Amino acid sequence: MNDRKERVALLRKRAEQKILILDGAMGTMIQKHKLTEEDYRGERFADWKQDVKGNNDLLSLTQPDIIKDIHLQYIAAGADLQGTNTFSATTIAQADYGMEDLAYEINFESAKIARQACDEWEAAHPGDVRFVNGAIGPTNRTASISPDVNNPGYRAITFDQLKDAYKEAAKGLLDGGADTLLVETIFDTLNAKAALFAIDEVLEERGEDVPVLISGTITDASGRTLSGQTTEAFYNSVRHAKPFSIGLNCALGAAQLRPYVQELSRIAECRVSVYPNAGLPNEFGEYDQSDAEMAALVKEWAETGMVNLLGGCCGTTPPHIKAIADAVANAKPRALPKIEPRMRLSGLEPFDAA
Repeated sequence: MNDRKERVALLRKRAEQKILILDGAMGTMIQKHKLTEEDYRGERFADWKQDVKGNNDLLSLTQPDIIKDIHLQYIAAGADLQGTNTFSATTIAQADYGMEDLAYEINFESAKIARQACDEWEAAHPGDVRFVNGAIGPTNRTASISPDVNNPGYRAITFDQLKDAYKEAAKGLLDGGADTLLVETIFDTLNAKAALFAIDEVLEERGEDVPVLISGTITDASGRTLSGQTTEAFYNSVRHAKPFSIGLNCALGAAQLRPYVQELSRIAECRVSVYPNAGLPNEFGEYDQSDAEMAALVKEWAETGMVNLLGGCCGTTPPHIKAIADAVANAKPRALPKIEPRMRLSGLEPFDAA
C-alpha cells in the first residue's frame, strides 16, 4: 500500500477493531550487536572529528541493514507500528556529536528504512499492512527547568529553538514515509508543546492529516513528570492537540505504571497507549523482566478495558512484543468515553472548572 492517506485510514479502522501493538526497544536490540566505534562511523564518517559510538540514530546511515533487521524482527513478533530509529535525531541532540547538519537526513533515512521493512513484510504477506511510527524524542534540553542551580531563571534552550528543531525532524520523517508522528518520552511538557506546535505547522504547510501520538514519562513513584506535572495535568496541557493517542512510556515497569494508566483511561477522550520498560533496572542497570511476566501485567489492562495501544520500552525485545501481542489478541480495545465538556487547565496540578 503506497499511499499514506490510505494507510492512515486503515490504521484508524484497525484501531477500532483491536489493540494496536507498538514495537519494543531499539537501543536494547542495537546493544546486542556490540558495535565498535568503527562500526558506528562506517566508511562515510571514518575520519569524523570526535567519537560517535552511542549515537544510535547515526546507524540509520552507517548500518542500515542492522536497523532494518530489527524492524523486521518486531514486525514478525506482531508489532503494528514500527518506531523509527530517531529518538535523538534533532539538531539539538545531534549537536553532542557535531552532527546537527545531519538531522534531516537521519530522520528521512530512518523513516525510509522502516518503510522498506513494512513494505517487504506486506509483499511477503499480502494484505498484512504495517505502519511507520515517526519517533520524535524529547532532546537533551529542557525548556522548563534551569540547568544552573545558582540561576533558576536560566534556560539552555528556547521554545522557538525547540520548535525549529522538531519541525525539521517531522519533515524528514514524513518525507521518508512515516505514517504517524510520535512525540515520546516527554519529561518536560513545554518541550512537548513545542513539538506539537511544530507538527501543526508542518501538517498545515503540507495540507496533510497525520495521526499524532503523545507519550509522557512518569519519572518515579511521585507520579509526576520531571517538570512536575501529575498525569491529569499533563493530559490537560496537551489535549488541545487532539491526538490519535496519549499515553506513557519509559522510566517505570508495567507494575509501577498501572495507577497512572488507569487515570489516563478515565480522563482521556482519545486512545490510551502504554509501552513500559521490562520492569525496573537491576543493580547493573539491566532489565530482566521476562516476556511472560510483562505480558501477564499488561493483559490485565487489556481485559479491564484500559488501553488501546501496547508495546515495550527499555529492555524489551521481540519476544516481549510477541508475548504481549499474543496475550491481548482477543481483548477489545478501550472504548472511547464521552467526557463532559468543561474548561480544563493545568499547572503542576489539574484544574477542571465546575
